[in-house]
Amino acid sequence: MMLPTHAIAGLAIAAPLLVLAPDHAAVALAGGLVGGLVPDLDLYSGHRRTLHYPSGYTLAAVPAVGFAAVLQTPLLVALAFVLMGAALHCRMDRYGGGLELRPWEATSERAVYDHVRGRWRSPKRWIQYDGAPTDAGLMVLVGAPLFVVLDGPFQWVVAVALATGATYALLRRRLATLAPVVFGNVPEPISAHVPDRYRQ
Repeated sequence: MMLPTHAIAGLAIAAPLLVLAPDHAAVALAGGLVGGLVPDLDLYSGHRRTLHYPSGYTLAAVPAVGFAAVLQTPLLVALAFVLMGAALHCRMDRYGGGLELRPWEATSERAVYDHVRGRWRSPKRWIQYDGAPTDAGLMVLVGAPLFVVLDGPFQWVVAVALATGATYALLRRRLATLAPVVFGNVPEPISAHVPDRYRQ
């Protein structure tokens, strides 16, 4: 799924704290947002493998949530939501398309690498690909209520994510055609860092 959907999902898992624990809502929202984004920092270096730990984040989140619930320190609350956001991100990638430039062609069986099992998990394709109409729909379905209930910087984050995601969804298939042209003409020192899937 696309990054704006992950960002909004990370915020969504923290949103109940607006009612349940308002004193910790801001750090929980920040943690969920960071957790929703962090796994994709591996985009140009072993994407969906280097920073994607579907089992690891989940296993780490369980004690972190327990400690955060008991001790209720801002740092532990933030850490718990970072881990939950990252775990959710990895699970969501599994339910999307494969790791390929044109995932609507469904030629890749690599969704997310499972470090515990030592193998790639196959995509379920419930959301056909990042930027698919279903991806954009999910983003809006979760993001629109968040835009209403959040305020301040988090409301702005949701607005930017919705606008960015909608634009990406409109351009997604065109970008797949454009990528090989652009990345096929980059200087050699940069070309070494371009993933192979962008040159197809």
